Amino acid sequence: MSDKVKIRLSFLGAIICWLLFAGSSIYLLFVQSYDMKVDFSNFFPQLCFTGFVLATFAYYRYMITKADSLNFTDLLWKVFITGLVTTLLSLAIRFFLTIFANSTLVESPLTINFFYNILIGLVVIFMVSTMVVWKRLILYQKSKNLLQLWGFFEVALLAALIFDFLGFSYGDQIFSVALVILGSFSIILAFNLKWVAYLNFKQKWKGILFILLSGIYLYHFLLMLFRFSYTEVLVIDLLDRAFIAGMFGFLFVYAVISILVTLFNLPTSSVFEQKLKEALDFQKLSQSIPRGETKDQTYEILLESSMSAVFADAAWLEVREESGTTQVIRNLKDEDVDIIKSAIKGETIKEILNLSLKSEANPGKLTDDLKHPQFKSIIALPIMVQNKQVGFIVLLNEVSEAFNREMVNIITTFVNQASISLENLSLIQESIENERYKEQLKIAKNVQKSLLPTSLINNDHLTMAAFSMAADEVGGDYYDILEYKKNRFSLIIGDVSGKGTSAAFQMAQMKGIFHSLASQGVSPEEFNKKANIALSQCLEKTSFITATYFDIDTTKNVLHFSRAGHCPSLFYCKNENSIDFLKCDGMGLGMLRNSSYGDYVHSNTVNYHAGDTLLLYTDGITEAKNPEGEQYGSERLKKAFTAHASKAPNQVKEGIKKDLSDFIGEMIIDDDYTLVVVQFKDNKNG
Repeated sequence: MSDKVKIRLSFLGAIICWLLFAGSSIYLLFVQSYDMKVDFSNFFPQLCFTGFVLATFAYYRYMITKADSLNFTDLLWKVFITGLVTTLLSLAIRFFLTIFANSTLVESPLTINFFYNILIGLVVIFMVSTMVVWKRLILYQKSKNLLQLWGFFEVALLAALIFDFLGFSYGDQIFSVALVILGSFSIILAFNLKWVAYLNFKQKWKGILFILLSGIYLYHFLLMLFRFSYTEVLVIDLLDRAFIAGMFGFLFVYAVISILVTLFNLPTSSVFEQKLKEALDFQKLSQSIPRGETKDQTYEILLESSMSAVFADAAWLEVREESGTTQVIRNLKDEDVDIIKSAIKGETIKEILNLSLKSEANPGKLTDDLKHPQFKSIIALPIMVQNKQVGFIVLLNEVSEAFNREMVNIITTFVNQASISLENLSLIQESIENERYKEQLKIAKNVQKSLLPTSLINNDHLTMAAFSMAADEVGGDYYDILEYKKNRFSLIIGDVSGKGTSAAFQMAQMKGIFHSLASQGVSPEEFNKKANIALSQCLEKTSFITATYFDIDTTKNVLHFSRAGHCPSLFYCKNENSIDFLKCDGMGLGMLRNSSYGDYVHSNTVNYHAGDTLLLYTDGITEAKNPEGEQYGSERLKKAFTAHASKAPNQVKEGIKKDLSDFIGEMIIDDDYTLVVVQFKDNKNG
């Protein structure tokens, strides 16, 4: 069953029980007045009254419990409003009785009992609603003993309701015992006022006002009950009920003690509010990084929180980083900062302001007096990041000896938390930079892959295999082949000085130059000359590119090549079963950036036959080292090539790779390496 259904059922039950109570008490009045011989006692009205109390209690219990978001002043406001409405209705009854005071209608027992039944309903509503609120306040900080005590009190009130069935009246001794028991519980419970400490100054005054008015309402209802009781014509007199007397006593005692305790706590409100603000400021500093605050925003929060915590009149914060010095000033002029620095006597504070603090400072030396026309007290604390002082915060007061040890501890806590936030921010920024770098490398790697040919030549003239691996995420090795006209191919292998993204982008420039010049069918010598001119305009001064350019004429079975400082290629002659280095002098592209570069350009020509194989490579292979630091070298490469040269290009490539891998073992390569294998077919005669 939902709470909404429970609220409606309890409300309906309260109305029905009150109507039955009012109707049965009026009927009992007729029975007594006319001496009717009807077996009808006050048991049924008392039963209906008990049902009305329990239903009303259930209604307000569900209503108040449902409103979990209500604060203390909202709860007291509910008591005030309920009391105001019920009091105004009771005053309307009193006004009616006063106007018609001497009339027969008002003096009639029927009229008196009718209005008294209405008053009973109003009193029960106010008392029960107030009791439920008092319960919420008492049980604000629950404990096992407190819950047990309140449980006993509720049982005692229920017992008092049942006790009223027995017909004991105000003068009976057992009635007095019941009141003593309920009064004892009331006094013990009335001192559970921990909620008062959580009110600020304004809320405490509101609380005092609302509770005082609730006490006035109680007093008003008590006077009304006494006035009706003096008529001596009531069928059921509430003042003869232990339950009502116990409720009046509990509500009144708790109201009085609440007012007194709240009044006594008024002077400490400012202290509590200050501590609460310090806690909120600390939380703000703690959450500055998760909320995405910048360093400057963290500095602002630190300065404002610190000034508020120690009631500083002025302050400044200074942080020196590689990017520059950040300074935040409050209630000071720039020239005052220099004057204050010169007026400082304490050596520890001087070290802090000079960012030369060597070790943790004594808290007693962080404060000092100043000889300044306006400011008389100073407190300075270092800002440490990764055990290194990067800045400081200075707080000033116009009164001498204004800062105490507790204030130093508070500011130290703030500064330490700010330092942690700044350190976390640096780590976050570093992590973001790393992620950005990884993303850039990923893009560069994809770019590099797109620069290398996706497919190699495999036709009636020649067949190829290639392999390239970068030492970093991206590298500077480059190879490509282009059929610039029928049966004529341009082949290149190059190596950009350096590694990483810059080498990869320079490789991209080399690709553009290769495709531009090769498509024109320039000779190898002309290619190197023009490529040097082009690269001299775009390469960094410290960069250069080594390359070997081949012009392959498959109609004549001729290799025409020019080497620009690159590793000499290996050529396998099948007919002679021999392997030689293709020698040709040359200088790297971009090393000499003037017209005299042409003096160093040379070329050579080689005739090939079917089954001959050409091996191109970069120096990353020959310079690869084993765990002992020994290089793989040109001779080992030649030997490995000799062992596999007669095989298909892909088998040649895999054989050399395996031999190189066995040589270097677990060593990490420190340079890019590339292999290109070209095997020729004899198509000179078609």
